[in-house]
Amino acid sequence: MHDDRTLVEARLKRVLDERIRPAVYPASVPLDVAVWHAPGEPVPVAEGLAAEPSPTAVGERWGAPWGTSWFRVTGTVPKEWAGRTVEAILDLGFDENMPGFQCEGLVYRPDGTPVKGLNPRNQWVRIAAPAEGGEEVCLHIEAASNPVILDYHPFLPTQLGDKETAGSEPQYTLARMDLAVFDETVWQLVIDFEVLGELMRELPEDSGRRYDIVRAVGRALDAVDLQDVNGSAAAARARLEGVLSTPAEPSAHRISAVGHAHIDSAWLWPLRETVRKVARTTSNMTALIEDEPDFVFAMSQAQQWAWIKEHRPEVWAKVKKAVADGRFVPAGGMWVESDTNMPGSEAMARQFVHGKRFFLDEFGVENDEAWLPDTFGFAAGLPQIIKAAGSKWLLTQKISWSQTNRFPHHTFNWEGIDGTRIFTHFPPVDTYNCSMKGSEIAHAAKNFKDKGVARHSLAPTGWGDGGGGTTREMIAKAARLRDLEGSATVRWETPEQFFEKAEAEYPNAPVWVGELYLELHRATLTSQAGTKQGNRRSEHLLREAELWAATAAVRCDEFSYPYEELDRIWKTVLLHQFHDILPGSSIAWVHREARATYAALAEELTGIIEAAQRALAGEGGEDLVFNSTPHTCHGVPASGARPAVTDGQAAITPRAEGGFVLDNGLLRVEIDGRGLVVSAYDIAADRETVAPGTAANLPQLHADFPNMWDAWDVDEFYRNTVTDLTDADEVVAGEGASVRIVRTFGASRMTQILSLAPGSRRLDIDTEVDWHETEKFLKLAFPLDIHAERYASETQFGHFYRPTHTNTSWEAAKFEACNHRFVHVEEPGWGVALVNDSTYGHDVTRAVRTEDAGTTTTVRVSLLRAPRFPDPETDQGVHRFRHALVPGAAIGDAVREGYRVNLPERRVRGGSEVAPLITVDNDAVVVTAVKLADDGSGDVVVRFHEAHGGRARATLTAGFEVGSVTVTDLLERPLADAVTPEWTGGAIEVKLRPFELVTLRLTRG
Repeated sequence: MHDDRTLVEARLKRVLDERIRPAVYPASVPLDVAVWHAPGEPVPVAEGLAAEPSPTAVGERWGAPWGTSWFRVTGTVPKEWAGRTVEAILDLGFDENMPGFQCEGLVYRPDGTPVKGLNPRNQWVRIAAPAEGGEEVCLHIEAASNPVILDYHPFLPTQLGDKETAGSEPQYTLARMDLAVFDETVWQLVIDFEVLGELMRELPEDSGRRYDIVRAVGRALDAVDLQDVNGSAAAARARLEGVLSTPAEPSAHRISAVGHAHIDSAWLWPLRETVRKVARTTSNMTALIEDEPDFVFAMSQAQQWAWIKEHRPEVWAKVKKAVADGRFVPAGGMWVESDTNMPGSEAMARQFVHGKRFFLDEFGVENDEAWLPDTFGFAAGLPQIIKAAGSKWLLTQKISWSQTNRFPHHTFNWEGIDGTRIFTHFPPVDTYNCSMKGSEIAHAAKNFKDKGVARHSLAPTGWGDGGGGTTREMIAKAARLRDLEGSATVRWETPEQFFEKAEAEYPNAPVWVGELYLELHRATLTSQAGTKQGNRRSEHLLREAELWAATAAVRCDEFSYPYEELDRIWKTVLLHQFHDILPGSSIAWVHREARATYAALAEELTGIIEAAQRALAGEGGEDLVFNSTPHTCHGVPASGARPAVTDGQAAITPRAEGGFVLDNGLLRVEIDGRGLVVSAYDIAADRETVAPGTAANLPQLHADFPNMWDAWDVDEFYRNTVTDLTDADEVVAGEGASVRIVRTFGASRMTQILSLAPGSRRLDIDTEVDWHETEKFLKLAFPLDIHAERYASETQFGHFYRPTHTNTSWEAAKFEACNHRFVHVEEPGWGVALVNDSTYGHDVTRAVRTEDAGTTTTVRVSLLRAPRFPDPETDQGVHRFRHALVPGAAIGDAVREGYRVNLPERRVRGGSEVAPLITVDNDAVVVTAVKLADDGSGDVVVRFHEAHGGRARATLTAGFEVGSVTVTDLLERPLADAVTPEWTGGAIEVKLRPFELVTLRLTRG
């Protein structure tokens, strides 16, 4: 037989496009349209419905950037349509290739009842099935004219990303506003043809099944009367029944489809627009649930659920009913789908505390899975946090974006820094926006790396990023793929159902140890420095506020613990850790608002801290130092207050070759005439820190124009060009033992203060940059005279080691990585820490010197970038950073100095020393939180972990009378399998494995 396969395939495409799809709506009549444009920000639904609109028509332009227009459409169903299914087709001017990235709408009835959302792939509203004829139709559309930021030519700088610069030019043209007859038989024929056409293109060219489909499709096309598609559709469908009913092979891959709409809590739209995106999407999903008995939809991010409850009570009612029916599933158990690299230990824990508690309080649902499909890599401390929150599974998708190395598993056990293992799935469909295309289903089956030992994978199904969710077309395709020869099988299932099956079939899944590093989007560790500084400052202010408020509540009868304020502030900080806010990849509007929010939170938290400290200090004239760090500092105990003791002196003298020498008897630091550190000498160890022939504190400027994803990416070729900023306008002695350096470069100015305090083993480096560069990357380099094959960087509840070499492509790909408060490089017996107060990105390289065969290990901290998309003014303006170089530092010194830089002492005049609520006698055991229990009981909660990476014993002593002690999870619930600790004489002995995390709840006696 001659091979006419390509002829049939081409015929199918043209007939579908030009004859069958247009016949889905064989008759239509226009609706009357009127519009009212809200004058500013979105208005309440009642106000939009009550506004008096003005007539408009299809073809008219509408919608200033970020505006809201309320359309009213009215009409009458023709009498001759009686008995037919009638729908409204409401096209606001959509581009069907951009669901979630342009204008959207939410349809209401005149009484304010939400009907469903409108987006480029979902333009219909059911009016009657069947119609009686003569029905009056009146619908209102709350239409958002969100501008297109990421266009067909991506990453072009645009002023549309902020309402303050976006202008008022209408963005869209009203395209279609009709009542139409919906022919379900033709629509079903479209789905039949799409499923079979997509399947046959994925089958081998010599496959018998492929030719079965080709012949059936050809016969069905023969049955289509091109002049009467509607009259012949049923006959065409009949000719496809055989190939659509042939069951799948028993060995077929099995896909659990989960209805999904990954909605970025902010990205190319502001936070306020996400509130409406969630309402539109959930309205669509609850409507689909009512129509489709097998469909299950899962939504993560408790914050988004809370927005519905607060802002859209009419939508919330439908969502609650669907949850009660088991069809709308709370997923993930986190407040938002956060970044996991940069949030600090407590913040990462609180993502689960607040997320899980919301779902428990509202629905009685306990999440066993963490759901993070789009997060940009995963810190090595996360598995322990997931387990400590009472969860046991993780789903992610983003690792498929890695540029260099293909991850070797799709289902595996992920082991964190403390040895905790979490069963993890990485869907082989390679998208969190699966649309049930044949190519996607075939790719999932072919791509699955665990064949032969497992056969289940998950497919998050629905339009996402900007929302939209699952469509009726996707559900119809999934129904045909439920048991179809040549395809993987598809079932709608909840995340829990999938994970239970996957874990049961794969009890000995392989293990991946350490971070899940994304080989992409590395620049998100640096972009939008103001947002990152606001996050870091907020995390530490919250630590202080909880600590001192708890201490004051226990010690001072008149002080009330601010439960509601702290709860609200935590949720705000957690929201801004979303994976496009904290990473710096959102539009200008988002970051402008974030900076203002952080400033307001800082003021409020400072007020809580000061009120608590005043209550504790009492009356008197003594200068009390409050130490919020977990270690004694200048004689002040951790979490206590008393007068500080500072020993020694620090001096500054001119340097013979130019510059200055700082000396305090512990360190001797030489700063040359260029303002660079040419020596940092550890006097006790008789050891030089700076590599021979080099200079530290060296600012370096790189060209930075990645191939794509400007705010997200830095490509390795950025290293090919570098300018050392060695010219100084000013190098002068400052106050005390300090040197002030001023440099100008390009259109920017850098001012640094290098200082050495009495009794300190660290060189403090305060940097101010008035930054006005474009597409540049600024780093600060520290070449160290250390031979090290690995280095440590702090992560949640511990630290993680990375190699300094590039033996393999996996190591070479980590040319920019994340740290929290410190990076530590060490030879046996001697090391150096570089600590910071607000930066995350860094790189570490090594080189062997020809002069003396020694090794130079260079640590560079990333300060600023200047990408132009999506915010063309990224980071322009003044920024302040604090770093410290700590020679002779063991890992414990790195931990201690990292806290000190981020939690500077506070001085309060008073008359009463403040004893700590909790004292720990081993510096390796670090307390990360002291607070009152969230349930308002007044119990004291203390969370701590082993921080040095070894086993530790410690005695915890309470500074108050204790009634009982309970080991709890992060949600402060007793752990069923934990041994009840004995509290004797106000103390408890603890034994911790490396990096072990423990939460104790102490009732007050």
